[in-house]
Amino acid sequence: MSTTQSGTLTTARPSVIQLAIKEKAALYAAYIPAFSEGGIFVPSAREHRLGDDVYVLLTLLDDPQRYPVSGKVAWITPARAAGNRTQGVGIRFPKDEKSEQLKAKIELLLGSALGSDRPTQTF
Repeated sequence: MSTTQSGTLTTARPSVIQLAIKEKAALYAAYIPAFSEGGIFVPSAREHRLGDDVYVLLTLLDDPQRYPVSGKVAWITPARAAGNRTQGVGIRFPKDEKSEQLKAKIELLLGSALGSDRPTQTF
């Protein structure tokens, strides 16, 4: 929520972000398995705060379907972060059936890569 000049409280509308991940390596780098519900890193120069509502339309690899995710910002990588990490936010998936299905789909697509030691955008 934010306060207008007149002093009334307003509810901020969630950011809407479209993210198309076309390669398995990019999906590995963006996926956040450390969140129990799953999550995805979204490159963004826009200012976000932890807990902000974000609506992501996610496209995975060759799948033409767009997966809608109404999540919350749970990770922030600032500009000029250590390790040359991309500026952006980690979106935690909500605890619902569609998100559980999306998490399962991502983990199926990643397969054995999930156990890799390669760095990601978040950890």
